[in-house]
Order: sequence, then structure tokens, then C-alpha cells
Amino acid sequence: MNRLAHHQGIHKFFFALGLALHFSKPVLKHLVHIVDALTTKGFSGTLTDLHHWRFHPNHRTTLSHFFTKSPWDEETLLRKLQQWILHRIKRIAKRENQPLFVSIDDTICQKTKPSSRATHAIQGCGWHFSHKDHQSVWGHSLVWLMVHTFTQAFPFAFRLYDKKAGRSKIDLAIEMLSSLKVEPDRPVYVLMDSWYPSKTLIEACLSKGFHVIAMLKTNRILDPNGIAIQAKQFARYIEPQDTRLVTVGKERYRVYRYEGAIHGLDDAVVLLAWKADQPMTSEHLHCVLSTDRELGDEDILRYYAQRWTIECFFRQAKDQLKLDGYRVRHIRAVKRYWAVVLLACVYSIAESQQDLSTGLELLRSRKGHSVVEFIYNAAKQEIPIDVIKKQLHVA
Repeated sequence: MNRLAHHQGIHKFFFALGLALHFSKPVLKHLVHIVDALTTKGFSGTLTDLHHWRFHPNHRTTLSHFFTKSPWDEETLLRKLQQWILHRIKRIAKRENQPLFVSIDDTICQKTKPSSRATHAIQGCGWHFSHKDHQSVWGHSLVWLMVHTFTQAFPFAFRLYDKKAGRSKIDLAIEMLSSLKVEPDRPVYVLMDSWYPSKTLIEACLSKGFHVIAMLKTNRILDPNGIAIQAKQFARYIEPQDTRLVTVGKERYRVYRYEGAIHGLDDAVVLLAWKADQPMTSEHLHCVLSTDRELGDEDILRYYAQRWTIECFFRQAKDQLKLDGYRVRHIRAVKRYWAVVLLACVYSIAESQQDLSTGLELLRSRKGHSVVEFIYNAAKQEIPIDVIKKQLHVA
């Protein structure tokens, strides 16, 4: 049987990544079929679904073996992907004369807490506080790093946060940043919410020549004229006439610009901002740090708004690519699953040159056409309908 036409696009992408130099033909064949299945509408994340949606003749146990024991190196796959992403994103930034953004955040892949009698629980799970649910949930906590411009965004790297391993999310973020090889010819801004801008992470960014734009907790210590004071206390002395109105997108803010030392940094900008239609109280206060003092208030807030990209990625990757849908139990199999989801995600974005949702729509439409063409050509060749049904897993 001829390869389904939409597989050729995946093969072409793998060729662009240079995977043929590092992986055997059987491994590449598995990866093509898995990426095909992941990007199919209705995919749930289970091996049974992977087997069903990829029109793959091999038995399901070979899939399980592929994720758990097969000797292929997922780190090599991730490294080749990262090289391709960096090359692509730097080209876009240069062409459009845009800064590069790097967003850091974490998400939880929630799982059902196994009973005490369960013999084979999913490895690496633990209790993690979910800010979305305002409570601790059971599952895997992943720290992700994305690279993007204003127009294009790619998930770049991830690390499993395991409390027992003794490495903090900050440590994992610093480790991922070290794999970002960017020449200093383009400004790079690392964006993060208020859980991440520790002294060590900010220093790690600055040492690479990257700037940081981050939300700060309102109890962060500012140091005006050598007097230590919490941002929210400092804000009490600010009157509306001390602020200026700044518009970002459809939102208007009252902004007071503080320049000087903050705890852990000698020289920074902190914007104390309130939405224009809200009272200037500590409950409504937002504090945004920028290590780049050259940036104007509008740009600091506009750049920080780009962090929303990573939140969108988490939602789309879970809803549409089943980032959290796996049932494999061995920790290596779980990491490999995440690696192929990342591969499928980057492929989808690359094909559409837009975002993940648009890419998946394009691939799903292509697959539909490809299956119709396959049936049409098979009928022209007078291949029996039972054979066609078997090939398409509808027998």
C-alpha cells in the first residue's frame, strides 16, 4: 500500500530536522505514525488510540515497547528540534526586526490518585498545588520554556519537577535556559509570572545577556534611597496625579515608574500599575519588573503581555494534543510521550506558520483529503473493499 499522502509531510519535516542521521528506519516509521495519530481529531492520549488512529499494522504491544524499552534517544530528538526551532525563530525575529521572547511557566498533568492496592502506579507523580484549582492535585508537574516573537511561538523545552529529586523549579528553568544558544545581536526578554523572578534566576538570565520582564509579588522589597519598603506599602504614597495613563491592547492602566534598587538587584525598573477603572488599592496593584531600563512603560507592559502565549500553549496542548492524556506508567515512557507531543506540536505550528490550533486544523483537513484520495485510488485499482477497510482500521 502507498504511504498516505499526509505522511509525506511528516517525513519531510523529519528530514529538515536531520533525524535520519540519528534514528533507524523502524524508529522513524514509529515516530511518523505517532505524530500522525497525535494530530488526528478525537485522539485521547492512550496507546489504544495511538494504535487506532495511525492506521498502523503493528500490534499495540510494539507501541508499548517503543515508549518503554526501545533503544532510541529522546534527548537527541529534543536537541534536533531545539536547533531547528532556534534557527527558525531567530530568522523570523531578524526579518521582522522583533525582540526574542522566552517564557517560563509550569503546568500540572493531572492524574487519578492510585489506590494503596495499585501495583503499577504512574511513576514520578506527586501532590502539586494547582493555582487554577486553588488546591493540591495529584500528577506530574512540568516546567516549560517557550521561545517566541510577536508573530510566532514554539514550545522549546520541558523538565519534570520532582520534589524528591531535590531540584527546584528555578533550578530546572536555569538548566533549560543554558540550552538557549542565542547570539547577542538581538534583544532577548525572559518573561515570567511572580513565582519565578528569584535572584538566582534573574542573575542567570543577565549573565547570558538576556533581560527579564516579570510580575513581582506586591510584598517584594523596593529600596528607594536606601530605605527598604514593600511595594504595596510604597504604593500607598502614590497619588493618581503621580501616575500616567498607559494603553496596552484594549486595557488602560495608571502607571507609576520606580527606578532604582530592589531586593536582589541594584538597578531595575518596577512599574506599579492599576487598571484605570479600578481603585488604586493594594488588592488591585500589579508590579512589573524590567531589568532593561531603556524600555518605556508601554513596551514593558506590551512585552509582558506576550507571556500569555505559554498559557495558551498549555491549554491547547492539553485540549487538542492530549499532553496530559497518557496512561503509560514507566517514567521514561512518560517523558518520551511528552517529547513526541512536543514534536507533533512543533510540526503543526511549522506547517501552518501560525499557531497550534490553526496547524492542527490544517493537518486534519489534509488527512481527510488524503484518506479520500487513498480510497479513490484503491477503488480505481479494483482493490477489494475488505482490504481497504482493513488498511484504514474500519474492518
